Formats: sequence, structure tokens, C-alpha cells
Amino acid sequence: MRAIYPGSFDPLTFGHLDLIERASGLFEEVIVAVLRNPNKQPSFPLEQRLEQLRTATGHLPQVRVTSFEGLTVNFALQEEARVILRGLRALSDFEFELQLAHTNASLSSAVDTLFMATAVGHSFLSSSVVKEVARFGGDVAHMVPETVAVDLRRLFNQTA
Repeated sequence: MRAIYPGSFDPLTFGHLDLIERASGLFEEVIVAVLRNPNKQPSFPLEQRLEQLRTATGHLPQVRVTSFEGLTVNFALQEEARVILRGLRALSDFEFELQLAHTNASLSSAVDTLFMATAVGHSFLSSSVVKEVARFGGDVAHMVPETVAVDLRRLFNQTA
């Protein structure tokens, strides 16, 4: 069975990576799909986010990294994936994620949403928190893979 793990991954965090690693043990293939959203201004260009993901998941042969536009459920159907993976950090995530899951179910009954709880040690992480810490010179080494930490320092013109 194939699963899609969609997101902006701007930037990739250890929370994302934990979910990808755990999902790779559950599915024959996990497609990590970076959404190209013309309405958002990401901190990192699409190609850089794809490279960050490919570097961080290189040890997982059943993980494929790609990008997509449009509705996630349509991309899942195109890729013949039966599952959309979504991570939950806290109860506050649930209402929004459930709304997305119901919307996707209304668009196609062939694709289910699977919620995975974030590992406790990563439950405080979000891409926006990581960027805020990095922007003000905080250490993000425990939040993101090293290559992403380097990219964040470069983004905010800081040295190690």
C-alpha cells in the first residue's frame, strides 16, 4: 500500500522526519509530497526543500520525494495512493486536520486519511517555531537535520 505525506516542509523538522520514518515501516511506499502553493511565500524555494527532504530521507529506500500542485486528494489518486498521512502534535491540530480529512473524503472515497501522533519529544515543533528561533539566532540543532540548520543560518545571515 502506498501513502502520501503532503506538506510545505518549510523547513523540514525532526517531527516531520519522525513521522516519515515511522510511516516507512508501515507502508510499501511513502511519497513525501511538497505542495507548490502559489499563494504562499515560503522561506526556502521548492527545489531546496525537495533537496532537504531527499538528503534527510536518503536512508529510507521506500520513501520518494516529489512535489505537486492542486488538491492533495487528486494527487493521491494520480499516484494510486490509498492513504494521506497527517501528523497531530496536539489537540489544537485535530479540528483543522479533521476538517481536511472530511473534505478529502467528500471528494473521493478511494483515499483515506490516517492521523499519526507526533512523538512526544517533537510535539512542540512546527516549521514556524523553528524559523522564529533561527531568525533570532537560537540553536535549532535539536529541531532540524544539520543540513536544514545550515540552510536556516544562511537564510538569516548567521554563522555557526
